[in-house]
Amino acid sequence: MTLGRLLLLVLLLPTLASAAELQDDDAFASVSALHARLKNGVTPAMLTDLYLRRIDGIDPALHSVIEVNPDARAIALATKPGTGLLSGLPILIKDNIDTHDRMLTTAGSFALAGQPAEDDAYVAEKLRRAGAVILGKTNLSEWANFRSSHSTSGWSARGGQTHNPYVLDRDPCGSSSGSAVAVAAGLAVAAIGTETDGSILCPAAANGIVGLKPTLGLVSRAGIVPISHNQDTAGPLARSVADAAALLTVIAGRDPRDPATAEADSHATDYSRFLDPDGLKGKRIGVVRAMMGREPNADRAVEAAIAVMKAHGAVIVDPVELPHLKELSEPEGIVLQYDFKQDIAAYLATRPGAPKSLAELIAFDKRDAREMSWFGQDTFEDSEARGPVTDAAYIEAQAKAKRLAGPEGIDAALAANHLDALLSPSTAPACVIDPVLGDHFFGGTSRPAAVAGYPSITVPSGYAHELPLGITLYGAKWSEPTLIAIAYSYERFAPPRHAPKYLPTVPTP
Repeated sequence: MTLGRLLLLVLLLPTLASAAELQDDDAFASVSALHARLKNGVTPAMLTDLYLRRIDGIDPALHSVIEVNPDARAIALATKPGTGLLSGLPILIKDNIDTHDRMLTTAGSFALAGQPAEDDAYVAEKLRRAGAVILGKTNLSEWANFRSSHSTSGWSARGGQTHNPYVLDRDPCGSSSGSAVAVAAGLAVAAIGTETDGSILCPAAANGIVGLKPTLGLVSRAGIVPISHNQDTAGPLARSVADAAALLTVIAGRDPRDPATAEADSHATDYSRFLDPDGLKGKRIGVVRAMMGREPNADRAVEAAIAVMKAHGAVIVDPVELPHLKELSEPEGIVLQYDFKQDIAAYLATRPGAPKSLAELIAFDKRDAREMSWFGQDTFEDSEARGPVTDAAYIEAQAKAKRLAGPEGIDAALAANHLDALLSPSTAPACVIDPVLGDHFFGGTSRPAAVAGYPSITVPSGYAHELPLGITLYGAKWSEPTLIAIAYSYERFAPPRHAPKYLPTVPTP
């Protein structure tokens, strides 16, 4: 070996050592930590290989990834890490988000499995622009859990049943089941999910991670399989509040293809600026006790969170009345049924070779035995029975839902008590997977913010028999900075989260 080559090898030794040290534990590292590693010898290809290896080894027991991007490694090899936090980092996205590549976008249904979408969803486009490596698509509750009222969360005909990584016989919740499970299991740095009502918050809480549902219109829905333009949004699923903030920073912003985002650029920002260690100090947080009392473990998590928040400077207002809670369900259901019929037809028009209407999707399911092997499509059929959105029933329900959830609901509760945010349990510990009878759901707290189109965030808050618990914070429209500050500060003092153990069932005490 020449002296020059020997000198070069000596100079490269720190880099080679840092690369060789990339182990499975690194799969759980934060966005900022991995960003730093990419400046010190680790490459996007090494990170991508780490997560691909984990998907290959772990996901057969979880079914969280419905499809790996066949071009992920080539993309990673061609990626030179930039200054952005997500540059070079492998990210998974839900299988209802279009990508213009060799991956399919199916919402879990064989009805859309003919050929890929023709364009990137705006969310996927923004991730690519930020230098992220789109690692693959995640499994979900088929059609974002809008096919049947007797469904099992995390099941799709194309992807099978997703399993909770903490306790494998437990429900992962949905519909962003695969996104949450994959993040919890360290199969990607973070993931994108979507929510209409609870589909980010519930799986995040059930799988022990952070889920952030943005204000309606902060993140584009263009190129995402819809349920309702009145409530749909994409959002981050991550292992920490800081990682969720980094992801939201990238995907937020105006998109001419989605009129709801007209005001987004005046609110979108670098959300990492709001990661305040003292974010609890002086914040007035209202406890919505009407959303408690349904499950004791969930209630205990909230009580413990209240104690933590008080101890670190928050002013807790307890209880707070959130008006009209029991009146939201009926108008919301009517709106979603009307919206889905028209919104899905508009989306299907962008997909060559796919069915072109809800009626055609219903007919497809009747023909394909794989689709209704466990449950039917009563929700599809109820939506198909609805008329046009010019119906008086729709116009009245839409106006009522928005008014009761927003101005007369969350806004009224915040104003009456001079609050920065509201606090509720996220959901009960995950139920046992039951494909015959469907989910046994003890209720969540996502509805008011979902119907109003306001932001909410769930943060891990401990465990019950190894099943993760979470608390949810929600507030006024565009209040993501405040929620992130509170959530980040709480997270510092909350019970620490731990990686899943893949237990076959809950341990015997």
